[in-house]
Amino acid sequence: MVVRCLLALSLALAVLLPGRLAAQTPDALTALQFELADPAALPPEEAIARIDAALADAGLADPRLIFDLVSLKAELLEALGRDAEAAVFYAQLGDFAARERETLERDPVVFYETAVALFLSVDDPASARMAVEAILAEQRDAGAGAEAIAATQDRLAALARQSGDPAAAAKYAAAAEATRSAPAPARAVGDEGGFHEVEVFYATDRARGDETIPAEFYSGQRGTLELGIATVTIPDEHQTAIVESPSIWKLQFGPNPAKHVVLQSVTPVDAGDFWDGMRSRLDERASDDIFVFIHGFNVPFEKGMRRTAQMAYDMKFPGVPVLYSWPSRGSALAYVADAATVRVSARRLTHFLDDLVARSGAGTIHIVAHSMGNRALTDALELMALRRGAVDGDPPIFDQVIFAAPDVDAGLFATMLPTIRPLAQRLTLYASDRDFALATSRRLHGSAPRAGQGGEDLLAIENLDSVDMSALGDDMLAHTYYASDSSALADLVTLFWSNADPARRCGLAPREGQAAVPVWTYEAGSCADTALVEVLTHLQRARVTTLESAQEVLTETVLDPYLVETLTPVVRRLLSR
Repeated sequence: MVVRCLLALSLALAVLLPGRLAAQTPDALTALQFELADPAALPPEEAIARIDAALADAGLADPRLIFDLVSLKAELLEALGRDAEAAVFYAQLGDFAARERETLERDPVVFYETAVALFLSVDDPASARMAVEAILAEQRDAGAGAEAIAATQDRLAALARQSGDPAAAAKYAAAAEATRSAPAPARAVGDEGGFHEVEVFYATDRARGDETIPAEFYSGQRGTLELGIATVTIPDEHQTAIVESPSIWKLQFGPNPAKHVVLQSVTPVDAGDFWDGMRSRLDERASDDIFVFIHGFNVPFEKGMRRTAQMAYDMKFPGVPVLYSWPSRGSALAYVADAATVRVSARRLTHFLDDLVARSGAGTIHIVAHSMGNRALTDALELMALRRGAVDGDPPIFDQVIFAAPDVDAGLFATMLPTIRPLAQRLTLYASDRDFALATSRRLHGSAPRAGQGGEDLLAIENLDSVDMSALGDDMLAHTYYASDSSALADLVTLFWSNADPARRCGLAPREGQAAVPVWTYEAGSCADTALVEVLTHLQRARVTTLESAQEVLTETVLDPYLVETLTPVVRRLLSR
C-alpha cells in the first residue's frame, strides 16, 4: 500500500517540487514566512495546512523555498507520528536534492536514510529498499570505495529477503561479492592525488553541532565567538566559479575530493595560536594580503567555507583567506530568524576586525560581504569607525571593501556610508536585480528599496563605486549557469591588485544619461576573465608597477599572441595613474 502511495506521490511531486505552481500575492508569501519562522508557534496540523496551501497556491519559482517547505512538512509529519507519510516525503526530498544538486547543495543521502528508517518503522521493507537503491546510486556517483558499495548491496539483499523476494536477494548478494573481489580503481591523476588543499582561517559565533563530521561541525544556532583553521579540497578538474558539490557528505567513506569541493577538516584553535598561525602563513607566502568573506542569508557554515576556498583558489589569492560565518539557519524559510541573528553577530564581527588589524600582521586587508552578510559588515564598520573617531583624511585600515548585493535598507546604507568611508581605500557596491535574498527582503520590508538592487534602483552615492552586476545572474559570486568568462572574480582580483577605479577596469561601462555621480554596468563576456586572473596573479607576485615590466611578464606567461594583444591595453589602463 505504501509503495503504491510512494509511486503516486512521486509523480505528483515531480511536477510540484520544481516550482510549477500558481501565483500568490507577495503579501501572502510574506505572511507565510513570518508564520513559519518559528514552527513551534503554530499547532503542527495547522502548520501543515499552511504549508499545503502555499504549495497548492503559491507562485514559488525558487527550488530552495519549495524544498524547505516540503522538508518542514516532512519533519512535522514525523513529529506527529505519521511515519508512513513522512517517509514518502523524505524519499522525495532525496530525489529533489539529487536533481537540483547545484542549486540546493543538500545531501540526498541524509533524506534517503531518514526515509529508510521510517519505512522500516512501519514494516515496509519494499519501500525502504527503493530508498537504499537511491543511496547506492549516490555512492557510485561519488566514487565511494568498494567496501562501502558492497555493504549497501548486502543491505539491499537483507531488505529483499525481508520483503519476500529471494531472487532479488541472491542478485544483490552476488553483486556484493563481485564488488569486493574487483580490483581497486587507479588513483586519480594529479600532483596531489587529484585535488589541491586550500587552508582557510575562520571566525564564527555559531554553536557547535556534530564535531565528528566537518560539514556539521557548526550548527545554525547562536554560540560564542570561536576561531579556527579549516582545510577545503579543490579538484584538479575544477571549473572556475563553480563549487562542485558532492553527492554525499555524511556517510563513512565521504565524498570524492578529486571530483568535488569538500570541507575536509575543521580545527578550532585558541586566539594565540590563531594569530601566530596567520602571521606565520603571511610570512611564508608571496603576499601579506588577507581577504575576509562574510556570507549571506541561507548559508550554513560548510557552504560558506567551501565558497571562501573556491574564491581564493579561483582568484589565485597569494595571501590568507578568512571566513567570518554568522549563525544563518541555512533555510529559505528562516529569513526572519537570520535577519535577527545577523545584527547580533555584527557586534562580534567588529571586535574580530579590530583584532585582525592589530594582530594578523597583514599589510593589506580586503573585505567582501554578500547579501544579508552586509548587515553585519555595515554595523561592524560603523561601530569600528565611531570607536576610532575616524574622519576623512585618516589613513585607511582596509584596502578594498566590497558590498555584494547588500540586503540592507537603501536609505540606511546611504546614511551609514559617510561614517564608514574613512576606514577603506575604496568602497565598491556590486548590485543585482536578480538576487534571491533581495527579492525576499523586499517583500518582508514593504517593498522598501534595498542597497543591493540593480537596474533603475542602483544607488549613486559620492565616494562609492556602484556597479550593476545583474548580467551575472542571481549570485554574482557563483554564476554556475553562466558563461565562464563573465565573472566578478576577475574584477575582484583587479581591485585587490591595483585599486583601480571603474573607468580603468575591464568590462565596466558607464551608464548612459546618469547624474553627477557615475554608476557602472558590468558587460558580461567582454573580458578574457580567466586569462586576466592568471596574468594579474603573475604581475602581483612579480611586484610589477610599470608597463614595461608588465609587458615582459605578459610575453613570458601568455603564449597566444592574440591574447597578449587583447590583455595589453587592459593592463595598461590598470597601471595608468
